[in-house]
Amino acid sequence: MPVKTIRLKAIEARRYVDLKNRPRQIRIDHNSTVTQFIASGANNATVEFQYTTSYGPVGVIRMEGSLVYEDKEARKAADMWGKTKKMPDKVASEIHTAIMHACVPEAVFIAKDLALPPPIPLPQVNIGKGTKPAPSAGPEVA
Repeated sequence: MPVKTIRLKAIEARRYVDLKNRPRQIRIDHNSTVTQFIASGANNATVEFQYTTSYGPVGVIRMEGSLVYEDKEARKAADMWGKTKKMPDKVASEIHTAIMHACVPEAVFIAKDLALPPPIPLPQVNIGKGTKPAPSAGPEVA
């Protein structure tokens, strides 16, 4: 993977409403934004980013950081971003995926501390309805 190092610089998190007053249904949105993309060598670039998990009027988690992108096309992608604020789709996919993989697990722990729902869907275990009949002997498995 071309993303070599990810470092967080800042974390800000806030719950806006009291636990008793929070709505039952909360929309959770994720956003990652590249704020700088600068070539730092022949095959390296430094990428500054922001990541946000928004809980609407309930709360927010924000992170800022940087990563090192290492690829033979790094300089070309940095030049393109400098001129148009866009990058090739492959590069954008790799960078935003790396940002999400680094920030979402952190956001899960922060959300727990603030009594916000986790920013990932938790698996649902369905026992009974619509499932195959359980064998007559053996342990129950969910």
